[in-house]
Amino acid sequence: MIAIDHTLISEDLLEKQFVCDLNACKGVCCEEGDLGAPLLLEEIDAIEQNLPAIRNYMSEAGLALLDSPEGFYEMAPDQELVTTTFNGKACVFAVKGSDEQWKCAIELAYKAGKSAFLKPISCHLYPVRLQEYPQFTAVNYHQWDICAPACSCGAALQLPVYKFLKEPLIRRFGTEWYEDLDAYARHKNGETGSKPTL
Repeated sequence: MIAIDHTLISEDLLEKQFVCDLNACKGVCCEEGDLGAPLLLEEIDAIEQNLPAIRNYMSEAGLALLDSPEGFYEMAPDQELVTTTFNGKACVFAVKGSDEQWKCAIELAYKAGKSAFLKPISCHLYPVRLQEYPQFTAVNYHQWDICAPACSCGAALQLPVYKFLKEPLIRRFGTEWYEDLDAYARHKNGETGSKPTL
């Protein structure tokens, strides 16, 4: 494990290689799984503020679920807030495009310049999962068989998880934190430069 500030980071972020290959996986992570995407309280507020724009990119089924008593989020059995899903499958914000790829209505609205909220950090960070503890945040790599194409693509490009996730890791932990992690990785790989202070 790597300790930076109040985080403990799995070495897997440096050792595993990963690059999403949407042409191969079709974004099936938006559909598979037992629960929706984990949400922070502030993210619920951000989604609600941008919901008028996000609605324009949702599927008819998603809108029906959104307007039902269930809404767009719920409490999971472990007391974590997550997006609602269709019978434990597709996320309420998941939309299947003409290319058969699953896309996120939240992200589509953001990329169109209609919304100020990109998407939940849990989605942006995947395949990294965060676990909050009283004294630190655990930053772990999550292995899922549906992401086998991403592992193959990452291996072909020789891109470790932490480099693939540079933008969301900086979004969550800041530039200095990321630079410390990168310095540690470079030192571990025997690149020139002094050992970082972590």
